[in-house]
Amino acid sequence: MTNKESVTEEYAKLVGKEQEPEVWEVGKEHIKWFAQAIGDPNPLWRDKAFAEKTRYKNIIGPPLYLIDVGLVKLVDRLVEMDPLRANINGGTEIEYFKPIEAGDTITTVAKLASAEEKKGKTGSLTFLVVEVKYTNQKGELVAICRNTFIHR
Repeated sequence: MTNKESVTEEYAKLVGKEQEPEVWEVGKEHIKWFAQAIGDPNPLWRDKAFAEKTRYKNIIGPPLYLIDVGLVKLVDRLVEMDPLRANINGGTEIEYFKPIEAGDTITTVAKLASAEEKKGKTGSLTFLVVEVKYTNQKGELVAICRNTFIHR
């Protein structure tokens, strides 16, 4: 779909609609891999013996770890709706309530929070805000993440 008006209408239809929940098993090896990938040597993300001596008593994910487990399906769908436009990361806002721990089962529910067309110097821009809520297996809200994507 490349017609700009129909794409905008499709975005408008998605605003506020929660997507199907996605469930993620959090493994300590994945947390360690993520920490290594971002170059963060903090032993709280990597060393079980160290983590057990902290208030967490377990390996936890680095703060940005949650981005690795929550935006897959909805973002893919938004990109597929207008694949010929460039996608720019317009920023990320995260509210943290609890750490993600190794062994957690995280359920993510994403929605397109807003879609807005604006005129830029080089033409039309579409600002899409995707909101993802993260809940652990105890039903506790872990975090809310809002990502702004700019399509030009």
